[in-house]
Amino acid sequence: GRPFAVSGIHGTGTGDLLDEVCFNLPKVVDPVEDTAINVSIIGKPNVGKSTLLNRLVQSDRAIVSNIPGTTRDSVDEMVENDGKLYRLIDTAGIRRKRGIEFGTEFFMINRAFNAIRRSDVSLLLVDGTEDMSDQDGKIAERVVDEGRGCVIICNKWDAVEDKDNSSWKKMNEYVRESLPQLTWAPIVVASALTGQRTANVFKEVNDAVEQHRRRVSTAVLNEVLYEAVSWHKPPATKAGRQGKIYYCTQVAVRPPTIAMFVNDPSLFRENYRRYMEGQFRKALGFAGTPIRVVWRGKSRAPIL
Repeated sequence: GRPFAVSGIHGTGTGDLLDEVCFNLPKVVDPVEDTAINVSIIGKPNVGKSTLLNRLVQSDRAIVSNIPGTTRDSVDEMVENDGKLYRLIDTAGIRRKRGIEFGTEFFMINRAFNAIRRSDVSLLLVDGTEDMSDQDGKIAERVVDEGRGCVIICNKWDAVEDKDNSSWKKMNEYVRESLPQLTWAPIVVASALTGQRTANVFKEVNDAVEQHRRRVSTAVLNEVLYEAVSWHKPPATKAGRQGKIYYCTQVAVRPPTIAMFVNDPSLFRENYRRYMEGQFRKALGFAGTPIRVVWRGKSRAPIL
């Protein structure tokens, strides 16, 4: 090709060089829409995240070891199942903050948090052979705070000793009690090592994604609201100020977000707010996804 006389220090001739480079670049075509479902695989160290990734992609793509901290970076793998494309994101184990020093592990865990943020659904792995800890709850809270769908995977079921006909039910109850932040998340008791029940993971992910992107009409929401208020009236202050709910509507998805228009948000305490969220879940489901209920003040005559 034609030579270009340039000076890296002074920048002489670099403009002509850049023009020539841009001229020879391939034409930009319209980008293809990314339809893949993003699924992050998260949990404490050594709970079997990389083993589950290998099982789901049916290939040894991630290094598996009993040594905690083997996975040091988030690893993306594309896999197709039943005509749908998934981006599985294996992450480093998330330890307590107090045990983390600034350095490699600090950035490893930050990348794990970023993986949660860019996912549609998180697979939260817990070790079925050990008691659950506060760290499992901290990771669950991170999923809720980021507004991501979630499926709980109780892993290493093959290594649980002295199983009987009631063991599966007891494990579900134990996980549910240990993670009150995720009462809405489905639980899959499985073994990534043997593949037991791992075939159910994609189905649960699909259901969670559907609910995470679900939109409910304002008419249906207000029917649920009317029924909830008729059973439990809004609270009143000692001074006699009555909380009034005018109407509600869904304002966002991913996660589903419902705006409640009231006379004064400060009149509605946390217990009544939890009651309303529970009523929406009871009537509409939303299994596999968090929902957010925001309370907004509005000056208008009540319709309820």
